[in-house]
Amino acid sequence: MKLITRAEELILLAVWKLGGNAYCVPIRAQISEITGENWSLGSIYMPLDRLVKKGYLLSYLSDSTPERGGRHKRIYKLTDIGVKALLHVRQVQAEMWRDVPESFRKA
Repeated sequence: MKLITRAEELILLAVWKLGGNAYCVPIRAQISEITGENWSLGSIYMPLDRLVKKGYLLSYLSDSTPERGGRHKRIYKLTDIGVKALLHVRQVQAEMWRDVPESFRKA
């Protein structure tokens, strides 16, 4: 299985954690909060599109909401392939970290 990028990993994890509320704004907020970095909307939208094309995410439009002026939200959902990609990258990272001396792990 081909490895996903770090940005793709963070986005997939955010989608998984947000469940039915996984659209661009809360995905961006969660990643920004956890990383302490300000992520642009483009840095979220582009990987989201890639992940949908790869089959790691599904997307659909929500019902329109009055607070959004009748506009829909594009909601994202993790697929089984997306879960496998996350588990694979976690396994690879664990293997890479396995023989690193303990003193470097705490740096």
